Amino acid sequence: MKIIGLIGGIASGKSAVAAALRDLGAVVLDADAAVRQQFSDPEVCRLLAERWGADVLDDTGQPRRGAIAARIFAPSQEGAAERRWIESVLHPRVRREFEAELARQRELGCQAAVVDAPLLLEAGWAPLCDQLIWVECPEATRRARAAARGWPEGEFERREAAQMPIKQKQAFATWTVDSGGSLADLAAQVAAFWSARVADGFEG
Repeated sequence: MKIIGLIGGIASGKSAVAAALRDLGAVVLDADAAVRQQFSDPEVCRLLAERWGADVLDDTGQPRRGAIAARIFAPSQEGAAERRWIESVLHPRVRREFEAELARQRELGCQAAVVDAPLLLEAGWAPLCDQLIWVECPEATRRARAAARGWPEGEFERREAAQMPIKQKQAFATWTVDSGGSLADLAAQVAAFWSARVADGFEG
């Protein structure tokens, strides 16, 4: 089974690449979805409240995502420290979940699995992957996509600053696709990758 990691800047189109790979038969492991699930874990909620106070949880006891984002993306040393703390809580849990699912998919004879994680490199998950696809996209397009998500002014910069620099990330790539065009063009590029690096049993 080939394990494919997706890397790129914020709003570069990694989810679209994951969807194209799913259409070709890959199983997709979505770290954002896994984190949302972790936020429903009572133990995680308890740790959040102990760290940041009960007001970080809503009336149902679930984390307030906006309140968490304000803490971990604050442009200060304190923000960086809080980000490292929450990553220390969430990343090991998600990694264990992913490793178990990858083992299960391997037993089922799955041809390929995709790890779609915004902080794949920062979390040290690159060794899990046989291939790393760099999702190239112009910064102006990425900013427009982020704005369409309803992010406030400055949020794009704060989140990008919290990740590994773009050029440093790109150096890890074993393949590149450009998501700046149409979905049809992206699907064709992903299909070319699949043919070259998955369907033919490529091991390098």
